[in-house]
Amino acid sequence: MDRRSGRSEGRRRNWRGAALAGGMGLLAACERGPQSALHPAGRNAEAILDLTLILVAGGGVIFLFVMALAGYAVIARPERFPGGRAWIIGGGLVFPIVTLTALQVYEFAVARQLSDTGGVEPLRIEVTGYMWWWEVRYPDVRVEGGEVLRTANRLVIPAGRPVEVVVTAADVIHSFWVPSLGGKMDMIPGHENRLILVGERPGTYRGQCAEYCGAQHALMAFDVVVEPPDRFEEWLAAERRPAAEPEGPQQTAGRDAFLRAGCGSCHTVRGTPANGAAGPDLTHVGGRGALAAGTLPNTPEALAGWIAGAQHIKPENRMPSFPILGGDDLHAIAVWLESLK
Repeated sequence: MDRRSGRSEGRRRNWRGAALAGGMGLLAACERGPQSALHPAGRNAEAILDLTLILVAGGGVIFLFVMALAGYAVIARPERFPGGRAWIIGGGLVFPIVTLTALQVYEFAVARQLSDTGGVEPLRIEVTGYMWWWEVRYPDVRVEGGEVLRTANRLVIPAGRPVEVVVTAADVIHSFWVPSLGGKMDMIPGHENRLILVGERPGTYRGQCAEYCGAQHALMAFDVVVEPPDRFEEWLAAERRPAAEPEGPQQTAGRDAFLRAGCGSCHTVRGTPANGAAGPDLTHVGGRGALAAGTLPNTPEALAGWIAGAQHIKPENRMPSFPILGGDDLHAIAVWLESLK
C-alpha cells in the first residue's frame, strides 16, 4: 500500500469512527464479535457500513431540519413566515427529488461495487439451506473418487480472494447473512441467487439465517473461516482425503456401531460404506467448530447427547433421536466422529 492510499484509508476509518461515536450511539453499543456489521472484515461489509452511516446521518440531518422548520412555523407570526407556496414546492418537491435521487445514485454505485470481483477469478461455493442446517459444496474441487467436495455449516475461504456464493433452498425461504463480510441474500427454492464475499482479515465469522424459516430458525447458524491462501490450500488438501482409519479398539467400535445403527443411510463418511445424502457429510466432522448448525459445541459429550436426543435439543429437525443406543455405543460413536478431522 502506498503512502497516499494509506492516508486515504486512515481518513476513511477516522470519519467512520467519528460517525459511530457521535451519531450512532445506540448501534455503537453493540459488542465487537464474530457477528457484527459494525466491525467489517471485508471490503463489501465496509461499503455496506459506509452506506448505512451516510443514510443514517443524512436522515438525521433532514429530520432535525424539518423539526426545526416545523417549530419555527408554529412559533413565528404568520407575517414572518412568507412564501408558503415556495416552501411547498421547494421543500415538498424539489428537495426530496434531488436528495433521494442523489442517494439512489450512490446506492446503485455501492451495489455495483458489491458484485465486482476486481477482475479476479472468484472461488465458487454453493450453499443450500435446509430446515435447519446448511449444505456447502465446492463444485470446482474434487475429492478422491471424483465427487464434489461437500461439507456442512462452515465455509472456509482464502483471505483476499473474491468468493462467489451461489445460494438456494431445499424447502422454504432462508436468508444467507454474514454481517462481518457482506450483506444478506435470500435463498429461494428452485432459484439461485449470488453474492460476492471478500474476507480480508483471517478469522472465524458467524453467519445466520436472516429469514424466519420455522421453529428452529434461531438455531440455524454457520461459520465462515477466512484463512491465509497457503493454509486454505492445506485445508483443501485435507478435506479431499477420505476419513482416517480408526485408531484403537474404541474408535473401531464407534465406526461399527455408527454403521450398524443405520446412520450411513443419511450421512456420508468417505472411506466407509456410509454414503447417505439426506444429512450433512460427516467425513471431517471432528474439525468443525460446532454441531447442529451452531447449536452445540463440537465435543464428544455434545456429540453423544445430540445422537441420543436430537429431537429434544432441536425439536422438529430432520435428525431422529437414538435413545435405543446404549451408553457404550454412544460414547464410542462420539469418540470416533470426534477423531474425523
